[in-house]
Amino acid sequence: MTTVRRALISVSEKRGIVEFARGLAALGIEILSTGGTAKTLTDAGIAVVPVEQFTGFPEMLNGRVKTLHPKIHAGILHRRDDAAHMRTMTEHGLKPIDLVIVNLYPFEQTVARPDCTFADAVENIDIGGPSLLRASAKNHADVGVVVDPDDYASVLEAVRSTGGLTATHKLTLAKKAFQLTAHYDAAISDYLGSLDEHQQRVPFGETLHLQYAKVQDLRYGENPHQTAAFYRQPTITESCIANARQIQGKELSFNNIVDANATLELLKEFDEIAAVAIKHTNPCGAATSATSLAEAFRKCRACDPVSIFGGIVGLNREVDEATAHEILELYKEGFIEILLAPKFSAQALELLASSKRLLNIRLMEIPTLTNATPARLEVKPVIGGMLLQERDFGRVRVEECEVVTKRRPTPEEYRALAFAWRVCKHVKSNAIVLARGDSVVGVGAGQMSRVDSAKIAVSRAGDLGLSTQGTVVGSDAFFPFRDGLDVVARAGATAAIQPGGSMRDKEVIAAADEHGMAMVVTGVRHFRH
Repeated sequence: MTTVRRALISVSEKRGIVEFARGLAALGIEILSTGGTAKTLTDAGIAVVPVEQFTGFPEMLNGRVKTLHPKIHAGILHRRDDAAHMRTMTEHGLKPIDLVIVNLYPFEQTVARPDCTFADAVENIDIGGPSLLRASAKNHADVGVVVDPDDYASVLEAVRSTGGLTATHKLTLAKKAFQLTAHYDAAISDYLGSLDEHQQRVPFGETLHLQYAKVQDLRYGENPHQTAAFYRQPTITESCIANARQIQGKELSFNNIVDANATLELLKEFDEIAAVAIKHTNPCGAATSATSLAEAFRKCRACDPVSIFGGIVGLNREVDEATAHEILELYKEGFIEILLAPKFSAQALELLASSKRLLNIRLMEIPTLTNATPARLEVKPVIGGMLLQERDFGRVRVEECEVVTKRRPTPEEYRALAFAWRVCKHVKSNAIVLARGDSVVGVGAGQMSRVDSAKIAVSRAGDLGLSTQGTVVGSDAFFPFRDGLDVVARAGATAAIQPGGSMRDKEVIAAADEHGMAMVVTGVRHFRH
């Protein structure tokens, strides 16, 4: 273990640095520093050796050259167990640097600003910082490198108790340093690749670099013979499954995470009290309530009391005792894999852990974030490559959509159409949803023809004893023929919402008029493959 005698500190993000440096100085460690960091530490009463004093060479070119000097890099890169290296250090009067604390110019934050110019972006490309990090991380056997303020406390405690850092600790810190420089260089590459010949940003650049941090290894993938792991974007702030916190239950599986993600994305469609259920990424239930979460859950379960078993349930309010009792009623006949909610009351948690069987429910708290910026893009992998697209944030105000039939929807039909449209967006194509104003009645998902999806939605409702009379129908894409509309009309649907745009729109609209249905077209489709 190398004893820490000298540390170099040069940080753009100053969070926690004064307290950390003060702790190092109290241990007798000499601190080298540069520019703004040196001023921050000096103003705090901490003794600092300016880098230009240490190197005997002034900062120059407006600070572009300050740490790029042999006295700095030799102090970091020499091997303490290499006799030739140590002789060279002695011959040239060079001193070791045992700890390097560096973070980088805020390049990503700079280019994210709407008013960022090309000159601003280029000026925020750090050169000396990545060089220091790479040198320190390469020689991590002898040098500790710290890039994350969250590591200051553990590093200070280690140095205080033993005088240095263990090999394992230094390797962990070196990994973080290389992860940062890899991400930083990728961000610069992606930014430059996103500029056209006039230095204007284009939506999709020449390169795309994605960096994810492992959350956990999984027991297996979609099937037991496939290995799998779960990764998340370290910088994501959105309310998403990657940021959810599991507070009870068995370990998550690959399929659990896929379905939980689908559940949360559907749940985000509702501001009112809502409950949704997902099975194999498709909604098998969704309902709202004007009065209570327990009522919303009861209505959601009633949408498909069979398929909900083994599914994922999402609730968008705190789970109270009454709702927990409803879930216990479900457990008398079946089970659910995951229950997602923003919070669980103490009484609900006690009830949901009241038996060994109930302890298997994976309870997950969804972070409810204010002012969070949602991830704009989503990735769809294919073998040997990937597709990148904007996420489907498309929403419509149903009352403002074009009415193409002779009859306009009634207020109650408008309410039901808005509900069906929100759910339909999250059903695999070809998607057909039969609904009332506060709940799903039937779903037809993922069929090769739309008429088959319509038949499944109607027959599934019938099998479950749910009346389709007076329902409305939502279709994620246009009706290519009138046959699908005929199926739901004969089942009692009175209104329809669909994107329109078929070569046979006139035939479909005429069919709606024949059945006395109201129809609105959105001009927006929601294919989900």
